[in-house]
Amino acid sequence: MKPMTETHLAILRRHMVELIALQADLMSEEIGKSSLDERVLAAMRRVQRHLFVPPQLAAIAYQDTPLPIGFNKTVSQPFICALMTDLLDLHPQETVLEIGTGLGYQAAVLAEIARQVWTVEVVEEFASHAESRSERFMSFDKALRSCGS
Repeated sequence: MKPMTETHLAILRRHMVELIALQADLMSEEIGKSSLDERVLAAMRRVQRHLFVPPQLAAIAYQDTPLPIGFNKTVSQPFICALMTDLLDLHPQETVLEIGTGLGYQAAVLAEIARQVWTVEVVEEFASHAESRSERFMSFDKALRSCGS
């Protein structure tokens, strides 16, 4: 099988967001709403999840499942990430404090909506990875702040 291109990954990301919207509708009784905020779905469409998982898992980054990232930790499944973000009911002028950065995916999604995201990570390898991603994908005024122990 040939390697995936950015076009393939963009298609998978779009399908991931469509699945998240479908799951929200199907689980409306459990989550108390029939749809998620369009700003959350738009953020999920923009953030390239495959860049926030170990490289060997990039091909499955857009499946709705948690993925192992090392140190017995996982990146949350996309639906949970979207639901948590939606439940925050963020406004563009707000600042978010996140404890437990992991590789930075949730913080990147939050930064698409909030004015600024502060995030703390005690695993130095995670903090370094998250900081490198934040510099590449977030505007300066929303930059991810991450600290090791």
